[in-house]
Amino acid sequence: MIRRLFLALSVVWAASVAQADDAADIQATIGAQIEAFKADDFAEAFTYASPMIQSMFGSSERFGVMVRNGYPMVWRPAEVQYLSLEERGGSLYQKVLVRDLQGGRHVLEYQMIKNMAGWRINGVRLVRDPSVGV
Repeated sequence: MIRRLFLALSVVWAASVAQADDAADIQATIGAQIEAFKADDFAEAFTYASPMIQSMFGSSERFGVMVRNGYPMVWRPAEVQYLSLEERGGSLYQKVLVRDLQGGRHVLEYQMIKNMAGWRINGVRLVRDPSVGV
């Protein structure tokens, strides 16, 4: 009985350590892309996009136009705060609270995938999140 309990606790602990490592790496990837956006370095920002996103846009220039027009709060954030990391359907989703330069608050959900290069952003969408007042 004690042995089974120890084994179960070990598995839970190992999973939580792995997810904590993933969370740090995922946040570093998102943060690096946001820093590249702030520097208008769309070529660098494009490297953090998944191969699917890269093929959708074809070039960092088109990607940059989409970000400037569709996600200005990510292009020029005043503040970025990482919220929950969730696993759904085999994918990890990182919620991020972004405050824009006018003080508006936006919750974005980043779908993340891992490939040989590390964690990559496979999509971003705005979400309503009453827990943070958005």
